[in-house]
Amino acid sequence: MKKHTILKILLNAFFVILALIILLPMAWMILNSLKTNQELFRDSLALPAVPQFKNWVNAWNQGLYKYFGNSLIVSGSSLIGILIFSSFLAYGLTRFKAKGSGIIFLIVLGGMALSEQVALVPLYKMLKAVHLYNTYWAVILPYIAFRIPFTVFLMRSYFISIPKELEEAAVVDGYNSLQIFTKIIVPISKPIFASCAIVCLNHVWNEFLFANVFLESKKLMTIPIGLMTFKGDLRADYVTMLAGIIIASLPMIILFLCMSKQFVRGLTAGAVKG
Repeated sequence: MKKHTILKILLNAFFVILALIILLPMAWMILNSLKTNQELFRDSLALPAVPQFKNWVNAWNQGLYKYFGNSLIVSGSSLIGILIFSSFLAYGLTRFKAKGSGIIFLIVLGGMALSEQVALVPLYKMLKAVHLYNTYWAVILPYIAFRIPFTVFLMRSYFISIPKELEEAAVVDGYNSLQIFTKIIVPISKPIFASCAIVCLNHVWNEFLFANVFLESKKLMTIPIGLMTFKGDLRADYVTMLAGIIIASLPMIILFLCMSKQFVRGLTAGAVKG
């Protein structure tokens, strides 16, 4: 019993340390985003004399709203494409036992081993050739392509756990395959859709490499690239830059807090029953 208690205490202490490692840098950023530059350099750990909420307003007005809007367009379009293509492919691989379906699944999984850095130059030339370079599609299409393998892997594991009797009953009621998928499978698969949405959206929202290479126009830049140019635009206004980083982080934090239960349910169901 004592051994179990000691192990539990050590495990809790370990998780507390992990939480502090994550939360302390975020607390430092929030704290210093409410200071003046002089206060930041004088003592970055002290409380601000007067909270400077205007730093957040300045960050938004000095260009962050443009990058925020671009990220919403790119991330939203990419996420819709990822979920639609991945769910159809994963459902087809679990329900339609066609010849070569196993090979197709292995090919899809092989996409998880492909490094984005390796594909950078070929993608650049392809996008130039089809005149998609420096457009939203230049990043949306690669985002969809590179996130499909992992998303299919998760969804396939979840779909396998769904009893086939539900679909057989739907067939008796006159449903075709598309109706079964949209009216039965999708509603009861909300946890895995939520899990995939959070994982994929987090990647797309924070992706830097493709956005940096494939987007030249400042009008199209997403938040990670916009924040990189933010420092040059604002010169040495570091507190405003910190405020911009906090604002850029808020959507992902809020999304995870709102969907955390669905996220955990989706991943654990896929892991245990897949």
